[in-house]
Amino acid sequence: MLTAFMRAFKTPDLRKKILFTIFIIAVFRLGSQLPTPGVNVAAVKEALNAASTGDNKGIYSLVNLFSGGALLKLSVFALGIMPYITASIIL
Repeated sequence: MLTAFMRAFKTPDLRKKILFTIFIIAVFRLGSQLPTPGVNVAAVKEALNAASTGDNKGIYSLVNLFSGGALLKLSVFALGIMPYITASIIL
């Protein structure tokens, strides 16, 4: 398997695609760690804790799991595609 991976890096087109994929994954991981500017993280955690004490606890935990923990951090990439769509409509 290691030899196949090394052969993939010898091919220029595959090397570019693999490096681009690694770069995009790194950018996504960085963006999922950055908090959204202007958001009080402590207030968000308090609100989510208050909302998750009832019957909705499983729903919030599931959404946070699928977002990779980005929901509780309110990271830049937790916003999804909605800001892009809204900006496109406004412009």
